Amino acid sequence: MAVSVQGQNVTFTPPAGAAGLIGDMTDWRKRAPLPVVGGQPITLRLPRGAWVEYAWVDAAGEPFADPDNPQKSLNPWWPYPRAAVVGAYARHPLWLAPEAHLRGTAHRLTWEGGVFPGTRRAVVYTPHGHQPGTALPLYYVQDGVAFYRTGKLGDLMDRAVEGGLMPPAAFVFAEPGDRNAEYYLNPRYLDFLTTEVMPRVEGELVTPSVRGLWGASLGGLTSLFLGAGHPELFSRVASHSGAFIARPGATRDGIIDTVGAGEWLLERLRETPPTHLTVSLDTGILEWLTGPNRRMAGLLADLGLPHQYREYPSGHNWVTWREALPEALLFLQGAG
Repeated sequence: MAVSVQGQNVTFTPPAGAAGLIGDMTDWRKRAPLPVVGGQPITLRLPRGAWVEYAWVDAAGEPFADPDNPQKSLNPWWPYPRAAVVGAYARHPLWLAPEAHLRGTAHRLTWEGGVFPGTRRAVVYTPHGHQPGTALPLYYVQDGVAFYRTGKLGDLMDRAVEGGLMPPAAFVFAEPGDRNAEYYLNPRYLDFLTTEVMPRVEGELVTPSVRGLWGASLGGLTSLFLGAGHPELFSRVASHSGAFIARPGATRDGIIDTVGAGEWLLERLRETPPTHLTVSLDTGILEWLTGPNRRMAGLLADLGLPHQYREYPSGHNWVTWREALPEALLFLQGAG
């Protein structure tokens, strides 16, 4: 038996060749694997309703999928994560409802990058029946392909509008080239949006009544970073599991530091409160960014700024973020 659940106790039985357990419980490779001792199972106490992703590692530290567990997850990065559920992971009613009958339109854009090299791509999603001269909220979404295909944010908007829960909106699903370089507190990403993306979208396809930024992890970091610093452009931000452990130029072993860089953006916003923003924050409780997101939400609460903060019993993955999308969308679209 690969995984057994009794109440909140989850027991992982190692297969042949397993030397350790990694996953949400170890922040994947950010902490050492939980060791397998004498081939014995590993039991963890996890929150009720939790969705936990995991994998085994061999003696060389290489991860592999649990051969006895067919339950995969919404993980686009690696082929080896498997999932276990502590009871039942709650789904939002919008995801349980039928798909909308009246669907929006996807406009695909491609061009050669100027600010950053390479071919750039974006999908502009407009609601059913939209006329370009009609103003409506416009959200620029980082990691666009993932939010469009895996998160199905456009589909979610269609359901919410058809159900009478909110007014329509439009989305620009912009795909990064090198997301670490572009999203890690890089002010040049704003140049990319303003000189390459906005001119191809605004006026031609959408007239924005207000603009928002949307993203997960590093995409959530850059969304709040740029949204807070540019009141002339943005008034709404959605950030899922924002990578708020970050500092300009900080690296760790030659790559960007999302573990020990401190919480630079938190201090910056404490000094210069983003009074123009309405912010939706959320995070999983099985990830290393839970504390930084709680502290960011606490700052917004202390400042009395319009925001919401929600937590989900899962990790740094698309199960968490897809489940968080409905309340983020409804909150931002209910803002004046």
